[in-house]
Amino acid sequence: MTRTQSLHLSGAQALVDGALAQGDLWIAGQRLSGQGSGADQRIDLSGYLVLPGIIDLHGDAFERHLAPRPSAPFPAAIGLQSVDRDAASSGVTTAWMAQSWSWEGGTRGPEFAIQFMQDLATYRPRALTDLRIQLRCETFTVDTADQLIAAVRDHGIDYVIFNDHLGEALDMIKTDPENLSVWGKRGGRDLAGFIRLLHDTKALAPRVPRYLCTLAAAFDQLGVTYGSHDDHDAATRDYYGMIGARICEFPTRHAPANVAKANGDPVLMGAPNVVRGGSQSGNIAATDLIRAGLCDALVSDYHYPSLANAAFTLVDKGLVPLAQAWAMIAENPARIMGLDDRGVIAAGKRADLVICNAQTREIEGTLAAGRWAHLCGDLADRVSQAPARLAHAAE
Repeated sequence: MTRTQSLHLSGAQALVDGALAQGDLWIAGQRLSGQGSGADQRIDLSGYLVLPGIIDLHGDAFERHLAPRPSAPFPAAIGLQSVDRDAASSGVTTAWMAQSWSWEGGTRGPEFAIQFMQDLATYRPRALTDLRIQLRCETFTVDTADQLIAAVRDHGIDYVIFNDHLGEALDMIKTDPENLSVWGKRGGRDLAGFIRLLHDTKALAPRVPRYLCTLAAAFDQLGVTYGSHDDHDAATRDYYGMIGARICEFPTRHAPANVAKANGDPVLMGAPNVVRGGSQSGNIAATDLIRAGLCDALVSDYHYPSLANAAFTLVDKGLVPLAQAWAMIAENPARIMGLDDRGVIAAGKRADLVICNAQTREIEGTLAAGRWAHLCGDLADRVSQAPARLAHAAE
């Protein structure tokens, strides 16, 4: 969409320095500026909230945009455009798409992941939001160390999460062969072939610790942030923490979250878990960890709109005030990833803003780096009707 050179936003309640307060905001190019004059356009935002742009550290909703049905993949450019617009309409201005790097193959295998990195690089100049890739590295991909490190280096991947779904798959051989068959088909294998793959992969277990340490050393050199996914007990969190995988993503119980907190490691939980009132997979409720002070940030998981809705849900339940709830989807994720140019509303920061109807709480506008990424409803009318400053001949 068209970039406005400068904007003056007036009349809204803006979340600044941890509190909502009415005041004016100025945008010059891609950044928020101090008090100024002569903006190209002044927009009256009375009746709106202006909040920092949402930063999503883990989302796999992109998968259904790339392939709305497993057998119906779309060209990457179309899929990424759809992801981008979905994120923007939900107030997300920076998003990591959680792409698997797995022994499963198919759309979760290394070859697909590398192609996805290339596709994103091609699409990025057109992007409305800051789209990035988080690699979900299955711990048994022991033969791919050189390939993975090269991909991370060559494509500027800044975030990797270790996860291990092999045990779950092995258990399903007896408990749920029907769904295991569906799982195998995603990688192009029948049930018998997939079971053989599972047993062959399990035999690689002695090589896993050295593999993870090799990756951790490389990530430290490359400045990659890394962590683990679905830690189910304290020992697992301790193990990953010792090799430098500090982020604790989706702990399934209190124990690993407690260990993470004691070690100063950030804990991430899913926003849909908050909105729906519990985990869709039967794990611990995110609100239980939030009540205990054991959750630092919320992520979209599989549903971008849940991020803002989760923040308001926490407020409505009386668990935390809005400033603290919104920090879990903006300021805290920025701090976790070392992004000091975003996450809060302050002069000099990126002009990443969510403009929300104060009554309906609907997101009617999203500005990403000073550009309209999403605009609808009454706000669109106000923006279209706001007079633009006429340039003088000397300008």
